[in-house]
Amino acid sequence: MLTRRSHHDVLKTGQVVELEIPARAEFVALARLLVSAMASSDTLLPDDRIDDLKIAVSEACTNAIEEAYAGRDAVERVLVRCHAHHDRLEIDIEDRGEGFDPAALPDHPPVTDPDRLKFERGLGIPLIRALVDEVEFSSSGGGTAVRIVMWHSDSVGNGRVGG
Repeated sequence: MLTRRSHHDVLKTGQVVELEIPARAEFVALARLLVSAMASSDTLLPDDRIDDLKIAVSEACTNAIEEAYAGRDAVERVLVRCHAHHDRLEIDIEDRGEGFDPAALPDHPPVTDPDRLKFERGLGIPLIRALVDEVEFSSSGGGTAVRIVMWHSDSVGNGRVGG
């Protein structure tokens, strides 16, 4: 197991790091690296939660690239912003696509239902919701913003810690 430095040495409360990537699949790895670096410098997020966060951010970025910018020129961008708070890590992923209504998405069968295997696409948002403590989608004609929150292990009010 890797030993991490104290988060007070690396990650300061209020620290914000932004990364703007081209809307192409090969750049999603950069977003994962940023999130991993921010989360890894915070000793209050265990490794398995960091892995969940990286997958969720990857899914959100991939959705922006595949859905918001489908058929558009590759000059489009996706913004990834990491904000360290004393009790949580917030990640914002923003695109400037046409937007969508997450409430209008079709329901998928539960993960344990064999019919779930019939779905090849459209699992990104349910997966994000399952992996993180909080997720919020806001969308307009000018784009979509996804806010992902991971509470520190010792924070009160976290629905996933220990579960």
